[in-house]
Amino acid sequence: MRVLVAEDEPQLAGAIAEWLREDAHAVDVVLDGAAAMERASVNDYDVVVLDRDLPIVHGDDVCRALVAAGSATRVLMLTAAVAVTDRVTGLSLGADDYLTKPFALAELAARVHALGRRSRPAAPPVLRRGGIVLDPARHQTFRDGRYVPLSRKEFGVLAELLRADGGTVSAEQLLEKVWDEHADPFTAAVRLAILKLRRKLGDPPVVETVAGVGYRIR
Repeated sequence: MRVLVAEDEPQLAGAIAEWLREDAHAVDVVLDGAAAMERASVNDYDVVVLDRDLPIVHGDDVCRALVAAGSATRVLMLTAAVAVTDRVTGLSLGADDYLTKPFALAELAARVHALGRRSRPAAPPVLRRGGIVLDPARHQTFRDGRYVPLSRKEFGVLAELLRADGGTVSAEQLLEKVWDEHADPFTAAVRLAILKLRRKLGDPPVVETVAGVGYRIR
């Protein structure tokens, strides 16, 4: 998934981002509300992890703007406030979930994963096609019963191709969903990830190139 972390404590923001990247998510980080609104206006995020007390533009206003824009992005709001009224207020603004600080990174990751499932059409918890079985929760991949070790990027690319259920996914879409904002749109990263996937998945070839369009799982 593509995730935006908007948190003004750099150390916490970095820890959240690194944890989510370990789950093969593409993560961008901003430290204030104005930057959060700017990034959300140009990138298609599945989930925004949004600290409520952001500088420049308050997290409440960021949440309101996302809702007013009709965005499909799911919002996980973070706050140090523990009162029930604060949680109710945050949810009433349009946040999809609410987590109070301090929290366990494992719990945050689980909530992000759950919200991500709600941001896109329903998909089975385990993805299957062409003899491939991919389990996002356990981060495991098998081909015809054989375990296939994949890097985070390879796993993310394969997951997106399987979610397309035979449809074609463009290189631009893969770059948007699997890499973060620092990825060069003219890079060969997608092509190299596809080449490595084909090699690791073995024969018969299962990842097909659709000339001028993208890639799909047969």
